[in-house]
Amino acid sequence: MRARDLGIPFDGICGENNAITDVAGVEVGYTTIISGESTEDTTYDSDFARTGVTAILPRGKQRSAVFAGRHDLNGNGELTGTHWVDDSGFLHGPIMITNTHSVGIVREAASKWMIKNDYFFPLWYDGEEVPGFGFFYPVVGETFDGVLNNINGFKVKEEHALAAIENARGGAIEEGNVGGGTGMRCHGFKGGTGTASRVITDIPGRVYKVGVLVQANHGTREELRIKGIPFGKEIKGFEQELPGLGPKPGDGSIIVIAATDGPLMPWQLSKLCKRVPLGIGSLGAGCQNGSGDIFLAFSTANPGAFSKDTVKVEMLSDEQIDPFYRAVAQAVEEAILNAMVAAETMEGRNRNKSYGIPHDQIKAILKKYEIIFDRP
Repeated sequence: MRARDLGIPFDGICGENNAITDVAGVEVGYTTIISGESTEDTTYDSDFARTGVTAILPRGKQRSAVFAGRHDLNGNGELTGTHWVDDSGFLHGPIMITNTHSVGIVREAASKWMIKNDYFFPLWYDGEEVPGFGFFYPVVGETFDGVLNNINGFKVKEEHALAAIENARGGAIEEGNVGGGTGMRCHGFKGGTGTASRVITDIPGRVYKVGVLVQANHGTREELRIKGIPFGKEIKGFEQELPGLGPKPGDGSIIVIAATDGPLMPWQLSKLCKRVPLGIGSLGAGCQNGSGDIFLAFSTANPGAFSKDTVKVEMLSDEQIDPFYRAVAQAVEEAILNAMVAAETMEGRNRNKSYGIPHDQIKAILKKYEIIFDRP
């Protein structure tokens, strides 16, 4: 079930799978870790877990470097490797997303995978590559799933991160309670992993795609608005059950990864990331200091750009980028809602419970506001 299946209208043209994988070459893989029964006192050494790992490979499982840029709306979070993205303009290796306390093990696993699979560009000496010798900075993002997951139990292991990379593929991908999004909450309901894409036809003679993947763990129920309708206030019931726990509303985070096959330069990709908050804000979020709202964008164009020699690259004019800005804002809005619509009710640690947003009420509210109508 996705947001469009409930009648929620969206602007723009989506790609074949309405996913980040509509950008040719991009692959996504998950490892989902769900174990143990919820009890009133979940000890850290129990086998209880509601978490996972997501892997995004910009050009699949072949060695590559892509132009990249990033932006932070609010920095209460982590995305490793981005200092070098800022300075070099390149992203090397996979992008991983997990929970807050598992960034280290996932980064180490990604590094090992890159070494084993010759996925990095070795350093040069006297004009020649030195096999197996180099440095690289895997990009690993996180959001906090400690309300539902036994986060201090450190249940994500190296094999989970490696499996997510190996599982990566193109085509249609899962959403909701999968991968790094397994234990996440969004706008007072169950959140998780979501994706969407847009096709850009505004540039004469060219067709480009923009795809996004979100790990949505942010926003308040009170502020949730869909197409201007105050859904958070209109939905009845389905309040979170958090016995003995009162987190500040909206604390959480959202990681957004955007991909495009448009020939954008690193500074243009950074500007693309600055439009991500338009999609987040359209649903009523983005105003919480306790949220890490961190975004990265990459382009699969210019495959030969990374070189020790002088190279020629193709670049779109800044005057042509407006459709990309609109596309990323539209796709982010839909990806967040896809995550929420696909997510199912989850009982977490200490009997904390987060409900999936009720599909029947969404349809009823859309009819009430005359967004959709009953067929005669």
